[in-house]
Amino acid sequence: MSIEQSDGSRPEQPKTTVTPVVNVASDDATLTFTGSFARQLLETGAIQIGVSPEELEAIASLPEGSALLIVRQGPNVGARFLLDSDVVTVGRHPNADIFLDDVTVSRRHVEFHRVDGGYEVVDLGSLNGTYLNGTRIDTARRLNDGDEVQIGKYRMTYYPSRRDLLAGGAR
Repeated sequence: MSIEQSDGSRPEQPKTTVTPVVNVASDDATLTFTGSFARQLLETGAIQIGVSPEELEAIASLPEGSALLIVRQGPNVGARFLLDSDVVTVGRHPNADIFLDDVTVSRRHVEFHRVDGGYEVVDLGSLNGTYLNGTRIDTARRLNDGDEVQIGKYRMTYYPSRRDLLAGGAR
């Protein structure tokens, strides 16, 4: 919808200006983005909410064909698990590729399978189930960048290689 003036012309759109605020008396380095620009930053993955600079560096340096799981909630918050083989097993069994030592995790709980530049998650009939973005899964499900995978008490965020995202293989 456009607004027209009485002579039929459109009023000039106000120019958007950005004025940085610098407070030299403080160590605060907070940047605030609003509106459509903030949405664009979030949608494109340019900014990841809740990701530390060290985690961003680890994610950025992932080799092609790999991915990272970062524990966000539960035991071992902040722990990182690399997915870098065709099949990665997860469970409470000491021989699991990713050993999660908690009674809420089955011995053979879940597997991650490499597919088309990314990974899918497959529950192995675990007692407490596996959840993808809050929904219990019973079949293999393809993972997308930023998905939350819950295994027992562990809530982890999935980050595929940025190289795979740019190439269009990972989602």
